[in-house]
Amino acid sequence: MKQNASNAANASEFVPWVPFNHSVNMKNLCRIRDIQRSIATYEMGFEQKFGICLNEGMALCSLNESKTLTSGQLGDMLGITSSNMSKVLRSIESKGLVQRCVGENDRRQMCFSLTDKGKQLVSGLGCEDARMSDLLSNIIV
Repeated sequence: MKQNASNAANASEFVPWVPFNHSVNMKNLCRIRDIQRSIATYEMGFEQKFGICLNEGMALCSLNESKTLTSGQLGDMLGITSSNMSKVLRSIESKGLVQRCVGENDRRQMCFSLTDKGKQLVSGLGCEDARMSDLLSNIIV
């Protein structure tokens, strides 16, 4: 889902307002902080191990499953803006992990697919290869 003002407004509709309870909200904030730190630590280890960030890894996994996707389709799948998706694609393209191709139905449209190097990297990606904190493991499992 692309992020824009209307999506932000829609997202706020799903979160009911709860009167401020300092102790409960502070516990939640501290827990969110711990989760964010765990994700950041995991991403650093993932990037050191594989040479790609999480968004790049998710794009490669999406292309592995779908074979060929447009930038817009990838952005929608990953929930990132078209501007950020362009940066991710430029990065993984410069690393030789994806290649551009002309759209089958619309030759003006650019599609992306994995290169052999990209397929090889995706086949080597595994959760066991990048250490995940116990906190994240408990949330994900």
